[in-house]
Amino acid sequence: MRHNSKNESVIVMAKLNKTDEKVVATLRSEGKELSLQELTDKTGETSKKVFRSLRKLFENEIVSTQARKYKLIIVDPKDIKTKLAAKPDEEEAE
Repeated sequence: MRHNSKNESVIVMAKLNKTDEKVVATLRSEGKELSLQELTDKTGETSKKVFRSLRKLFENEIVSTQARKYKLIIVDPKDIKTKLAAKPDEEEAE
């Protein structure tokens, strides 16, 4: 989430990158909640990249978190892309 000059929250949408796709695929294939460390081990990505990915997925309501464990809210890849595409551009609401 970024802030514009009026200190209003603005959600900046982006497509899923390779790390995001690995995180989603891992959560989907495991079918259970995973910690940051478990996701880092299973994806082969750095914890920094996985955390950034989780933050983006969480902000876009694709994953949820509880007690530092992450799980997919939306499992179908088509539904994830639809959700990302349907997100309103809040920057226009000035």
